[in-house]
Amino acid sequence: MEETKTQDQTDARAVRKARVGRVVSDKMNKSIVVKTQVNKAHAQYGKIELRSTRYMAHDEKNEAKLGDLVRIVETRPLSARKRWRLIEIVERAK
Repeated sequence: MEETKTQDQTDARAVRKARVGRVVSDKMNKSIVVKTQVNKAHAQYGKIELRSTRYMAHDEKNEAKLGDLVRIVETRPLSARKRWRLIEIVERAK
């Protein structure tokens, strides 16, 4: 009996987290470190905090350089720390 995918299963597969950030390290082969920043209000006091997170991403062609603004997307585990993949270079470093 052939199994058909429902609309919910198809939508869940297509949704992947994406982030935009700056390349802070490109010294590895086929890997980059991307730093993303987000403004978040403190839960109790309401003061705006700048929070940052570093992601290790796969760069197959070694095309991203230090300071580039890039878009990364979540993917399957590629190594012990790499769970993100480079999609595009939004803006080149000056």
